[in-house]
Amino acid sequence: MVTGSTGGIGLETARLLTDEGAQVVTSGRSERPGVGEALHVTADLSQPGEPERLVAAAAKELGGLDCLVNNVGIVRTASFEEVSDEEWDAYWQLNVMSYVRAIRAGLPLLRARGGGSIVNVSSTAGKRPSTGMPHYSVTKAAVLSLSRLVADLYASEGIRCNALTPGPTATESWLGEGGLADQQGEREAVLEKVGAGRPLGRLAQPEEIAAVIAFLCSDRASYVTGSSWSADGGTVPIII
Repeated sequence: MVTGSTGGIGLETARLLTDEGAQVVTSGRSERPGVGEALHVTADLSQPGEPERLVAAAAKELGGLDCLVNNVGIVRTASFEEVSDEEWDAYWQLNVMSYVRAIRAGLPLLRARGGGSIVNVSSTAGKRPSTGMPHYSVTKAAVLSLSRLVADLYASEGIRCNALTPGPTATESWLGEGGLADQQGEREAVLEKVGAGRPLGRLAQPEEIAAVIAFLCSDRASYVTGSSWSADGGTVPIII
């Protein structure tokens, strides 16, 4: 099951997992993406009860659950002082509580299969806060803590939990009209500057992030849990 999978990283993750033979349940506020998914559930995961409804629908369609990818999220640029309590809460509900609720609903299903994989998509901003995205940064840091907590709690039951921290990625969040590039100035100039700020000199492509998620979902990552995988072109250095 992949949340936030009607575009961007989630869409490419669903596409790749399907191509590799998985039965995939997609979800989002938009209609089905049409990448060979077994089921699509239209849902607003910021609302209590909706992640649980999604997990139940996925389990019914698939006959269980082997892997849960939490990818849904919201972001905009803002100064710390202008973000209202209401917006902080909206970010918390979608960027954190949707993950908490989906994991909580998914745990009995993973346990029934003798284990499984949870992958939580965080951000480089969760490791090193972006001053222009304060509420996004704080909620993505919470996702890292949540991921380590779940890994520690359920490793003995064969349930692995890992986080992924992408850097700026060429999705609608950055490239779309009114997206992050437009919010920061002239679109092409902003994108050029942001790309140049990565050691690899460019934004990620969503399929590059999806490849890491697919690995963490697979049996090839059977000894990987409690980790945070950077897929950021070298943006946030390793601390030794």
